[in-house]
Amino acid sequence: MPRLKYKFNPSTLNFEKISYGIRDYTISALRYLFAGLVIGAIGVVLYASFFKDPETARLSREVKFLKGQISELNNQIDTLELFVTDLEEKDDNVYRSIFGSEPYPEHLRKGGVGGSDRYSDLKGFDNSEYIIETQKRINRLQRALVSQSKSFEEVYELAKSKDTMLKCIPAIQPVSNKDLKRVASGFGMRIHPIYKIAKMHTGLDFTADIGTEIYATGDGIVESIESKYSGYGQHVIINHGFGYESLYAHMSRVAVSPGQRIRRGQIIGYVGNTGASTGPHLHYEVMKNGEKVDPSFYFYSDITPEQYEDMLKRSANAKQSFD
Repeated sequence: MPRLKYKFNPSTLNFEKISYGIRDYTISALRYLFAGLVIGAIGVVLYASFFKDPETARLSREVKFLKGQISELNNQIDTLELFVTDLEEKDDNVYRSIFGSEPYPEHLRKGGVGGSDRYSDLKGFDNSEYIIETQKRINRLQRALVSQSKSFEEVYELAKSKDTMLKCIPAIQPVSNKDLKRVASGFGMRIHPIYKIAKMHTGLDFTADIGTEIYATGDGIVESIESKYSGYGQHVIINHGFGYESLYAHMSRVAVSPGQRIRRGQIIGYVGNTGASTGPHLHYEVMKNGEKVDPSFYFYSDITPEQYEDMLKRSANAKQSFD
């Protein structure tokens, strides 16, 4: 900037000298400095918006990965919670009822955890709420599994003193897995194949070839053998004692006699298509104290957990029964 400048004065019609002092230079410098800072800040913002340094990019990828892992973990917790709930229901309504025991106390299953704020070290982060809720679900699951383990220990002690009862409980599949084509229909509401209406299906349908061996699912005595042109067709009822009975329907041939004492796994007849049946299969029922119950709850002696889970899925997805 030159030290002197001239300015035209319309009053005098002359050019007059304009002198700049330190104050003028200071103000001018501050203006340039402020403009530079503004332009620089805008440049930094634009760069940060469109470009990331390697470390920032790496951290962003890691955060995205960790969020995905937490989401997957919660999905797995969902599945585990369903299995634990299923175990608790079977424990209270099946295993304990078998031995005449009361359900496991609810306050022991849902026991709380001490400490006013045990998640304080997880607070103060962007995803704290999400992480804390996941941790709470894991802790609840841990408590439920510990409680269930203690409950099973009690059931085990009951079982050791009731060996005879265990032999009588209908606890195996009536048709061997090697002969089984599929579980066509499970326990629950189904479309009747003949009447085409929703009707309660009170047992399990095992599809197999005519003549396939049928096994007694527990020790007992043959209570009755009947042969009808409708309904269950040719069928056998076994009284297992302790309030349990089992029924085997639509048989092609019976291999036992009324009043005969039998053992679990003994052949009692063969798969057929008699009575109100639309295809070769065995209709199997279990009664507890005169009430028909889901037979699948009692299959614990001869199938793996994976086979049991697969059987439940197949029978639950069936839309129509065979009888």
